[in-house]
Amino acid sequence: MVDLAQSLLADYPSESLVEMDMGQLGRIKGLGKAKAGILVAAFELARRGLHKGLGARPVIRSPLDVLPLLDDIKDQQREHFLCLYLNARNQVIYKEVVSIGSLSSSILHPREVFQPAVSHSAASVVFAHNHPSGDVSPSQGDTDLTRRLVQAGEIMGIDVLDHLIIGADDFLSLQDRRLL
Repeated sequence: MVDLAQSLLADYPSESLVEMDMGQLGRIKGLGKAKAGILVAAFELARRGLHKGLGARPVIRSPLDVLPLLDDIKDQQREHFLCLYLNARNQVIYKEVVSIGSLSSSILHPREVFQPAVSHSAASVVFAHNHPSGDVSPSQGDTDLTRRLVQAGEIMGIDVLDHLIIGADDFLSLQDRRLL
């Protein structure tokens, strides 16, 4: 069995192996229908577990650690306000798009941001939103909202670590710009 596993990993890139269906796996020498079925089930369980955050949790140390987690909002045509909720070790424990606005603005209330933080026992939070225009310069509304959210976080004992503004090809950290 170990030899078979090593042979599979040597012959197939892991990315393609986990995408194979039962028929494709069943055609591999040494894998019958039963073993192929077990592999398909194991791959699906792993996918679902990782999707629900049961795998390795990303650690946030800098804005660059956040960027890979923002791919789903980066190219949107409307503003999306996303929150990353972190535990005391700065590991992402939950991610949620809290608001979807218009082309140039998003309506948001602190309760919408901090309710998931409380329910997931987050120690801190990182905010991010996209600018569909691609210009990542913060508006007065962006900085005013961030200040309100920081104040709400202080009252609740939840640290706001950063607020990132992203465009298709650029980003800005309000923390790095000392606007937090």
